[in-house]
Amino acid sequence: MTVEEHKARSNRSYKLLLLFGMISMTMMFAGLTSAFIVSSKRADWAKDFQIPSAFFASLAMIILCSINFHMAKKAIQKDSRKATTMYLVTTLSAALAFVFFQFQGFNQMVAQGNYLTGPQSNITATFLYLVVLAHLAHLAGGIISLLIIIYNHFKQKYNSSQFLGIELGAMYWHFLDFLWIYLFLFLYFFR
Repeated sequence: MTVEEHKARSNRSYKLLLLFGMISMTMMFAGLTSAFIVSSKRADWAKDFQIPSAFFASLAMIILCSINFHMAKKAIQKDSRKATTMYLVTTLSAALAFVFFQFQGFNQMVAQGNYLTGPQSNITATFLYLVVLAHLAHLAGGIISLLIIIYNHFKQKYNSSQFLGIELGAMYWHFLDFLWIYLFLFLYFFR
């Protein structure tokens, strides 16, 4: 086996592991949204619940993350280190803005009288908090991996022939993007 064959095989293995992880996360969110649908038949389900407006801004931020990560991958494939740096830092900024808007959404929910727990809570808000917090936990993993990618980029570990870390990071962020779009649309249209 040549070095190139070993590298290609190793890269496929990393991508397959990430794919399995994303499939398992998809199954978890499918279970959560299924439980949401089943629970919506309860008598105490809030029918007049409104999605916080901050979640619209967070939707724009996560799409921006995905676009910038894709651009970072394209830039490193052309050995454009400066552009790669700009796109990776912009991705991190948009990711942090996404988190900010998620917590703004929580504040808006509380202002509407929708609490996670306690005597004033309702099952609708609790499900929404649970779904959003689960997505934020997965996003935290994405931010950690993005920080590692940025660190490795500054250590000059990526170039046009070796960019697997950026490619895997972009795959995961595209997954997070798709997942939030799905969750947002689900929560927006299925109340």
